[in-house]
Amino acid sequence: MHLSENTWTDVRDLETDLAVVPVGSTEQHGPHAPLGTDVATAEAVADAGVDRCEREVVRAPAIPVGIAEEHRQFPGTMWVSADTFRDYVGEAVASLAHHGFDRVVLVNGHGGNVDALREVGGRLTRDGDAYVVPFTWFDAVGDHSADMGHGGPLETALLRHCDPDSVREDRIDEARDGAADGWGEWTSHANLAYDAAEFTENGVVGDPGEGDAARGAELLDLAGDALARLLEAVAERDVSRPADR
Repeated sequence: MHLSENTWTDVRDLETDLAVVPVGSTEQHGPHAPLGTDVATAEAVADAGVDRCEREVVRAPAIPVGIAEEHRQFPGTMWVSADTFRDYVGEAVASLAHHGFDRVVLVNGHGGNVDALREVGGRLTRDGDAYVVPFTWFDAVGDHSADMGHGGPLETALLRHCDPDSVREDRIDEARDGAADGWGEWTSHANLAYDAAEFTENGVVGDPGEGDAARGAELLDLAGDALARLLEAVAERDVSRPADR
C-alpha cells in the first residue's frame, strides 16, 4: 500500500506492522541524469521489493533530500547536515511506529546517507521505538555492485529501464568524456578529496554508456528480490533486545 495514495481509514484497517521508506537525495548526476536520480531509483526498488513480498507492506513517501554537500559545486544540489537528516528520518519513522508500523526498512539510493541511516536504525531499535534496518540497493545487486560510480552504469541502467525519458541520451558522450574512473583521490588507503568536483569534471564517475535498459531490468530484479527477502526476515525476527551479560 502506498501511504500517500490512501485515506486514513484505509490505513486504520491494515493488519501489518511492516513498512518501507525510500530515502534518496536531490543532487547532481552529471549532464545526462536528473537531480532526482537517487529518489527515483530508491522508489523503484522499494516498489519492486514490496510487489515481490507476500506480506502486506506500507510504502511511505520518499525522503528526497539527504547528506550531499560533497556535490555542492554543482547547481541544483540540495543537502542537509547529518544531524538534521538523522533527526528527520528518525522522527518520520517514529510517526509510522506510532500507528503500529514499527518494523521498518529504509530503502536507500544515496551513498552519502549510509552511515547516518545505520545510526538512526540503531538508535530507534535500541530505544525500543521501532525495529529499523537500512538497505542500500546498489549493495544488493551481486557482481554489478563493483561498477557503482555516480551517474555511471548502474544508476543510468536503472533509469533507462524504469524511467527512460529522464535520461538525456544526447548527452551520454559528454557525460562519459568528463567522468572520473573512480570515487576520490586515494593515497595510502586515504581519500584526499572531500568534494566530487575535486576529481570529476562533470560529476560523473564511471561510464554511463555501459548501463543499458536490459542491465537495468536485471538490477531491479536483483535488488527487488533482495529487498523482499529482507522484508520477510524483518517481519519474522525476534526484535527483543538481548539481556545484559
